[in-house]
Amino acid sequence: MNLPQGDLRLLDSAPARDLLNSSIPARLAFVWTDGTPRVIPTWFVWTGEEIVMCTFLAGPGIRHPARRVEVLRENPDVAITIDTDDAVPHALLIRGRAVVTEVDGLTPEHLAAARRYLGEEASASFVAAAQDPGTRTARIGVRPTWVGLIDFETRLPGPRGGVLG
Repeated sequence: MNLPQGDLRLLDSAPARDLLNSSIPARLAFVWTDGTPRVIPTWFVWTGEEIVMCTFLAGPGIRHPARRVEVLRENPDVAITIDTDDAVPHALLIRGRAVVTEVDGLTPEHLAAARRYLGEEASASFVAAAQDPGTRTARIGVRPTWVGLIDFETRLPGPRGGVLG
């Protein structure tokens, strides 16, 4: 697949599909209210159109809502990376804008992420503990506007950015 960095069709490549279907946490980068960058690891689900990450706003054991929700509403431009730490690493780089939707309970994407990251048995316990009338979550959806892929086999980082090969 000889596509330039930035091309959304890179999402259809085998290395990108592997990363999007993995249980590797995504790393979400955004700018905090004081202008400094933040990066947080997070569960995610790829819907085929957007990366969805969910977080708690209220519910059992939640002392305060995830502050990143407010920050992402203020400045929705984000970057996401999903990468391996293998001897020959693969890295999927995505840029886009976050859209935050608040919901009562858990979203289908939150349930799918729990199953993927925890397994069936542990996710059932997670869901049971979170299913409370007071549970409120935020669905953070990011539609890619730019995609980069480096697999260090056929797509190498160039000396001045971009990809060789």
